[in-house]
Amino acid sequence: MIDNRKNLYGEARKRVNRKIFARKNTTQGVWFGLGMMGLIGWSIVVPTLLGAALGHWLDLQYGGQHSWVLVLLVAGLLLGCLNAWLWVVKEDKAMKKNEDKYDQ
Repeated sequence: MIDNRKNLYGEARKRVNRKIFARKNTTQGVWFGLGMMGLIGWSIVVPTLLGAALGHWLDLQYGGQHSWVLVLLVAGLLLGCLNAWLWVVKEDKAMKKNEDKYDQ
């Protein structure tokens, strides 16, 4: 019975600390989230378009049997996705670090 009360008290304290932290740090609202989605989108689109443009230029200069546009478009897409994924992982670690700080 006492252990259940301690667990309940600990969980309540964590939730209260998170709410206090959220109220103090109100800069991250809806617009912040939409801005981050846009940032992630552009971090994928820019390398993809650069790869396509470089591939188009290579096709015009050298031609050949294989399409450089397609190859470099896919390479740019993969590079952009990797870049976005690494950024999201970094932001997630920062959020968890902040969360852990206020769970005590």
